[in-house]
Amino acid sequence: MEAPTLVLAPKVKQLYITAWTDPIVDRLGHDPRSHYVEKFWLGVLGPTTILLLRHCAQALEEAPDGFELNFRAVAGALGLGRRVGRASPLSRSLERACRFKAVRSLSPMALEVRRRLPPLSQAQISRLSALRQHEHALFLDGQLSLTNEAIRHRARRLALGLVECGDPIDNAEMQLGQWRFHPSIAADAVRWAWDQHYGPLDGTANNSN
Repeated sequence: MEAPTLVLAPKVKQLYITAWTDPIVDRLGHDPRSHYVEKFWLGVLGPTTILLLRHCAQALEEAPDGFELNFRAVAGALGLGRRVGRASPLSRSLERACRFKAVRSLSPMALEVRRRLPPLSQAQISRLSALRQHEHALFLDGQLSLTNEAIRHRARRLALGLVECGDPIDNAEMQLGQWRFHPSIAADAVRWAWDQHYGPLDGTANNSN
């Protein structure tokens, strides 16, 4: 799949930034200022892009409807010099964030920025150092060391979000598997979510809670 492209005006000096609303990632993801992003996303996005996303997360907390990002002011605050335009260090950081779907273009003068970053994909995890991969596995084990009922409830909640966003059954089960849910739990969760959103697959009444 081709990577997303950042579209900026040739001599852009200011951008209007709004929040990229994503029901799944907003619920499941990690704040750019979190330990998870600092430890595991850092090697993927790089320190400058992480700093930029942290800046935007803070600004969107203070101005939820959006804010003006001044290139010179932000680049100076992040230690990137004060160059503007598409060849500037700040533009390159935005391009990298776009490539990894942390930001997306609305127009040459406007961007949407994620308030939370998703968990790393399996492909991204495989590119981490052996130590980081081990630490990531331990992190996930800690996140999922819940009671069976809590795991089932969490899987169903995530599955419902996937189904509501239009994912077919196989894709939703595969995504839950990538999030380290057992196949039987993933299958149950997706079936339940499908029944809730579209009605029972087999035409029988849905008695699940």
